[in-house]
Amino acid sequence: MDLDGRTALVTGASGGIGREIALAFAESGANVALVARSDGIEGTAELIDDPERALPVRGDVTDESSVREAIDRTVDEFGGLDCLVNNAGIAGPTAPVEEVSLEEWERTMRVNVTGMFLTAKHAVSHLRESDRASVINVSSISGKRPLEGRTPYTASKTAVIGLTRTLAFELGEDDVTVNAICPGATSGPRIDRVIEAQAESLGVSFEEAKRRVFTDDAALGELVEPEDVAAMATFLASEHARHVTAQDLNVDGGTAWY
Repeated sequence: MDLDGRTALVTGASGGIGREIALAFAESGANVALVARSDGIEGTAELIDDPERALPVRGDVTDESSVREAIDRTVDEFGGLDCLVNNAGIAGPTAPVEEVSLEEWERTMRVNVTGMFLTAKHAVSHLRESDRASVINVSSISGKRPLEGRTPYTASKTAVIGLTRTLAFELGEDDVTVNAICPGATSGPRIDRVIEAQAESLGVSFEEAKRRVFTDDAALGELVEPEDVAAMATFLASEHARHVTAQDLNVDGGTAWY
């Protein structure tokens, strides 16, 4: 996919899916602003061949001033913004709903939903000026199907789909496409922690929890790789997807069917 000369801002770019999306965009020729709270963004930047096309920005998507600063720095550095990838998110608690604290609920919603609202709010004026702009929100198949003991997370990811559809119509007149990617369980340290929590909650082994909760329901019977999600994001940012908008696209090995 040719993204030569375009500029993308990727949140949660310190590792996992966010890192792979940033690397795929850079490989396709884009300038990439890497936004996260952790030092991992420096590691991501070091993996990009041309250091002049990588801009690590320490930022917190739950802090509006931090979001505004990250976007302003990106535009100042690269002269504009063509793609916003909202990837930053947290897993939230694993517990029955009656054991979830209000603080845990609100923290999950603030990172996973409000963070996307804030980045969109401050990015759209720049995206409207691009001749091929896109917003890509990373949701989850958990926003479409039950995941026992994960009420805050599933509710937040369902909200992302609603946000995506509404933004698509709000920005459509300016030819800005807005889509959500719904990954299935994706290999990496984060899903390992989720599986460990599920194993403890269910009283089973790690492998049994992985099979029972995640891979048994998948047509391919395996976890998704971060590179698979990055490939979909690159497509959605490209000219090939200029008429794809308001969609929630599964990359899940065949777990959800709508």
